[in-house]
Amino acid sequence: MPSTETITIAAIGDLHVAENSTAPYREMFAEISRVADVLVLCGDLTNFGKTSEAEILAEDIQTSAIPVIGVLGNHDYECGQPEVVAEILHEAGMTVLDEQAIEIKGVGFAGVKGFMGGYGRGELAPFGEPIAKAFVDEAMNEARKLENGLRSLRTERSVAVLHYSPIIDTLEGEPIEIFQYLGSARLADAIDRFDHVKAVVHGHAHHGKYEGQTVRGVPVYNVAQFVVREQFKRPYALLEI
Repeated sequence: MPSTETITIAAIGDLHVAENSTAPYREMFAEISRVADVLVLCGDLTNFGKTSEAEILAEDIQTSAIPVIGVLGNHDYECGQPEVVAEILHEAGMTVLDEQAIEIKGVGFAGVKGFMGGYGRGELAPFGEPIAKAFVDEAMNEARKLENGLRSLRTERSVAVLHYSPIIDTLEGEPIEIFQYLGSARLADAIDRFDHVKAVVHGHAHHGKYEGQTVRGVPVYNVAQFVVREQFKRPYALLEI
């Protein structure tokens, strides 16, 4: 019988661990372990995707007493070795969502980094130069991976985990000129195909708004720590699912 127990999710994005950091999130992860059932990290976990940065975060992750899951962000790709960053974090006990989904205490989690592309009439179409088509292909591929992950879940409740935003609402506060670089509506299209998605968390938009919703009405939370800190006077959000 499916679990109906409510669980508490602590979500934070944009940790930006630097190579000169010393246990930057250890105390926070210990605090979260006392108040939440799952810790969700929404990308930009490192500053430049360096091995040393990932290793520092990995040490803090190992101290978490609850499951840690999440996705990478664009900063984690900067050094051209996202697979190395993901492997270091995986070895520390974090489930890095991308081609897989996971169930914890009756709640499903599926996620991808996402990509740029824009929204509505500003959404870039796969037309013209090959490089423009390749750009759109990347956005579509991330949306496909998210859809496949959500489809694989057999839970009545699930959470979509992203770095880039699936909607415009949570970008309010950022310059409108860069909205198309902060996310893609294709991600929301994938999310709205599934009734079991009860919440979406993302980061990336440091100056955006905390809360919005998809066309179907799924709550979307921008948990970039800079946004969350302003909202709650702490760097992480707590969500009941």
